Amino acid sequence: MAKSQAEKAAAFEALHKAPGVFVIPNPWDPGSARTLAGLGFKALTTTSAGYARSIGFPDYNAGREHVMAHIRAMAPMVDVPLAADLEDGFGPRPEDCAETIRQGAEAGLVGGSIEDFTGDRGDPIHSIEKAADRVRAAAEAARKLPFKFMLCARAENYLHGRADLADTIKRLQAFQDAGADVLFAPGLNTSDEVREVCRSIDRPFNIVRGPRKEALTVEQVGALGVKRISTGGMMHAVAMSAMIGAAKEMAGPGTFEFTKAMPHAGEIDALLNKGAG
Repeated sequence: MAKSQAEKAAAFEALHKAPGVFVIPNPWDPGSARTLAGLGFKALTTTSAGYARSIGFPDYNAGREHVMAHIRAMAPMVDVPLAADLEDGFGPRPEDCAETIRQGAEAGLVGGSIEDFTGDRGDPIHSIEKAADRVRAAAEAARKLPFKFMLCARAENYLHGRADLADTIKRLQAFQDAGADVLFAPGLNTSDEVREVCRSIDRPFNIVRGPRKEALTVEQVGALGVKRISTGGMMHAVAMSAMIGAAKEMAGPGTFEFTKAMPHAGEIDALLNKGAG
């Protein structure tokens, strides 16, 4: 029997309260979501980049209408909690962020992230005050829902050439005070930076893979104080890498060596069935 949204929400909250670190990979369509669930992952979160590219757009160009349709298609396909990359809340105003949370929950989410990126590459980061107001509005919308919605607030400094650890920490602290349940600062470079962030906040911390300049295991990332590890657009990029490599082989030497590494069709179907719950 399929789990209700409230049951998925409770399971998602419990993952954040349980000891240790957990991996929350990012599928880009219902099939990849079911496959990852079938492989045993306890929660999933969407990828803005992977989804946008899968429908032929660069990152940040899919738009809220497409993203919500994407979530509505994915959420009922898996029996595990689904969160989402909700980008900049699809608008500059706090009200835009609140509306995005309401629509996301209606579409089936039990969690989602709002970032402090302005959408303007020339002036990419909102002021701390405005960013906190946006998180506060999102948190207020989340609290009105009939289940626990895990709101993640993202400080985007490092993705936009602003490797300012002190400012990033100030932002994360402002976001936790504004009501965020999870904090996220993508692009941190070193273990020392990650460790310092985790020491400076009192909410679960999310990271993509781990410190950018280090290759750590899940266990090693967790030892820094990280609660959850997402993969951003990497799962979609891995799939695209395999397809591009296969296409180049067929178009170049004209061989089919890539088929030797493919999973059997029966294995794929078995994972899809298992991922349905």
